[in-house]
Amino acid sequence: MCGIVGYIGHREAYSIVMEGLKRLEYRGYDSAGVALYDGTDIKLSKTKGKVADLEERVKEEITTEGTIGIGHTRWATHGVPNDVNSHPHYSNSGDLVIIHNGIIENYDSIKTELIKRGYVFKSDTDTEVLINLIEEVKKKQNVKLGKAVQLALNEVVGAYAIAVFDKNKPNEIVVAKLGSPLAIGIGEDEFFIASDASPFIEFTKNAIYLEDEEMAIVRRDKKIKIRKIKDDSEVNPSMQELKFNLEQIEKGGYEHFMLKEIHEQPNAIRDTYRGRLLAKEGIIRMAGIDDNIEKFLNANRIIIVACGTSWHAGLVAEYIFEDLARIPVEVEYASEFRYRNPVITEKDVVIAISQSGETADTLAAIKLAKSKGAFVFGVCNVVGSTIARETNAGAYTHAGPEIGVASTKAFTTQITVLTLIALKLAKANGSMSNSVFHHHLQELELIPEKVKEALKADEHIKKVAEIYKDAKNCLYLGRGYNFPVALEGALKLKEISYIHAEGYPAAEMKHGPIALIDEQMPVFVIATKKGHYEKVVSNIQEIKSRSGKIIGIVTTGDVDVKNVADHVIEVPETIESLTPLLTTIPLQLLSYHIAVMLEKNVDQPRNLAKSVTVE
Repeated sequence: MCGIVGYIGHREAYSIVMEGLKRLEYRGYDSAGVALYDGTDIKLSKTKGKVADLEERVKEEITTEGTIGIGHTRWATHGVPNDVNSHPHYSNSGDLVIIHNGIIENYDSIKTELIKRGYVFKSDTDTEVLINLIEEVKKKQNVKLGKAVQLALNEVVGAYAIAVFDKNKPNEIVVAKLGSPLAIGIGEDEFFIASDASPFIEFTKNAIYLEDEEMAIVRRDKKIKIRKIKDDSEVNPSMQELKFNLEQIEKGGYEHFMLKEIHEQPNAIRDTYRGRLLAKEGIIRMAGIDDNIEKFLNANRIIIVACGTSWHAGLVAEYIFEDLARIPVEVEYASEFRYRNPVITEKDVVIAISQSGETADTLAAIKLAKSKGAFVFGVCNVVGSTIARETNAGAYTHAGPEIGVASTKAFTTQITVLTLIALKLAKANGSMSNSVFHHHLQELELIPEKVKEALKADEHIKKVAEIYKDAKNCLYLGRGYNFPVALEGALKLKEISYIHAEGYPAAEMKHGPIALIDEQMPVFVIATKKGHYEKVVSNIQEIKSRSGKIIGIVTTGDVDVKNVADHVIEVPETIESLTPLLTTIPLQLLSYHIAVMLEKNVDQPRNLAKSVTVE
């Protein structure tokens, strides 16, 4: 996920583009860049790092005059995050410049052909391939920029939101969209281009949102022309009046950041495995693992340290690593790890999980592990965070900023990263056959769409929430891979609704908690077809016989649980190891709706903070 910004009009472009990039930094913060046209030449500056780093670089490199500019904040797909791979990218002639959000899947074959034709590439990106393809089409077909963009895009496979500028046609910017968002703000003799409306909300309330496979030529002092990329047919622009303030825009129209982030999970999971999971080729690419594969394969065990929701993701990972890769795993509360004088050696690998990358307890655990000679691998979301710097290697989740204090997309993206690692190790150590490995990759690739399907139960879940919002206590039960999901479901309810809830392995219920069950006790039971189904159904029967209220999280089409439970919420079927990515969705939504109905501050629950930076 990348953020793009553009401006053409009567104002100085630089400040508008830079402020826009800051608002879009949630979309990626591997690198940033800006290109400005000063009336004679294109002035370009870009750097690895954040927008703040770009501001410092600009001071050293370029002047900032000009009323036309484009900017980019990057989440890396093709090519490592560095200065060269940062956007914008020039064409070989230096006349054209581009910014791009998305991925060009067939870039390699196009690049090979362009090299044969004499093109030279400075970066490893798919984007530089695209701008040179546009230049080649423009030159060979002797067409204007807009037509060249259209013809080139008909040759590529993938997703994109692009803005292209030609210094020989300095009064226009050509934009196009497929799969990635693109908004055009319409002002008085000025136009704004951005991944969402937040960069221009204070300048204009009028916006056009391009649909897939549409392109537009944005010209100074002229009306926008929108055409279909496939057949060049003209499209009547549909103007929308922005009715939100800036904060609401940032929420994407959702009432709360938490709800927005719950619904972002299909894209967040896809963004997490984008560029890493190549299902068709049967490849998982993860530099942090590839460069240290022997450390993992030769380890006596893996120790996972984390807090809160991240700890629950670690528990899911324990099942995944041991089941798929046959590597022994221990999961520790980071807050307790160093206080019990743990036995840890240079033969151990420690995986530290944190959304913020700043969790004090987890940092303390990392320092202890490193002092004992262990190899420490970080899994976090915030690029450049302390944990990212302190660990020996790692992997970012690329979930984008998570503003809601109660973690949602952090949890599912952490599980996604940990699954990728486990599968990679399983393949490397021979504990998984090629056919099973390929099947897992294919199933993981389908998860975003299945999460999207699970989210469709929202209205039904809201009705269930209405029934149980006044409960004083709740029980959450799961087995196997879904036991940690039960813990996470209970935590979500506690965090934002302040209702007491406990998560248990389903079989442990009869070893004590069953004493609590009566007609006032809602019991949320994860009972998917994959994984100990019959056993869980037996546990449900035990609850029912004691008048407990049962809400079952079941596989689509389930009959047995439906016949017994008071309510069921369906999730699509998948392989057992991936079920937590689906079963957690209804539990997140239940917690959210109950908290809203109880008029709680969902995004900022009492006594909590997004990142716990004190021990």
